[in-house]
Amino acid sequence: MLPPVLEKVLIMQNRDARRRGLEAQLKAVPGDIGQVEQRISAEKSAIETAKADWNSLESKKKLLETEIGSAEAKLAKYKTQQSQVRKNDEYQALGHEIETTEGAIGALEGSELEIMYAIDEAKKKFAAAEAELKANIAGHQARIAMLREREAGLRAELETAQQEFNAARAQLDDTAGRVYDRLAARALPVCVPIQAGKCGGCHLKVSSEVESASRGKSADGKLAACDQCGRLVYWES
Repeated sequence: MLPPVLEKVLIMQNRDARRRGLEAQLKAVPGDIGQVEQRISAEKSAIETAKADWNSLESKKKLLETEIGSAEAKLAKYKTQQSQVRKNDEYQALGHEIETTEGAIGALEGSELEIMYAIDEAKKKFAAAEAELKANIAGHQARIAMLREREAGLRAELETAQQEFNAARAQLDDTAGRVYDRLAARALPVCVPIQAGKCGGCHLKVSSEVESASRGKSADGKLAACDQCGRLVYWES
């Protein structure tokens, strides 16, 4: 049978482990939210990239329209001049300019047609990508809402766990409390069983004196502690 003080230590240790576990989970939530927010940012960036590709094609189309308009104005000017000249060489020279300009206009119109096809494809790709990415963003936002709800729940659980820990801590006398605090500052568990003559914490063999003390046979009645790691130990029958 365990000494009453060890029973109290084990109860407090169990509550302390729960409290620390909740603290670790709560501490991880902001990082989890941050990762999801990064995904949202990446999705939005992908939407903007798709839109930028489309806008770039629209800009090229407008530039071609301007060039075509300029070439058509030049063509009209050449045709007007040609109708007014009387010399054959001037007429032929203007005819050459007209032919060259008409060829340039044809090439520009061909490029414009290609751009228009590309714009149609870009619009379709953007619409599909936008729908998919917005759905992804909605899913990420739902995940964040769930994480924030979890965060609130963990805070409430942690508050209860802290109260339960404090209540268990108050049951220990000052000496046992100080020993627990010192050991718990390093790591849990603080109190472990002896199994096959070895400490349940560091798994090293304990001395016969410690084993005897763990059985409640020490002369001074002090709590038994592992020779190696200092954890409180008890005999597990």
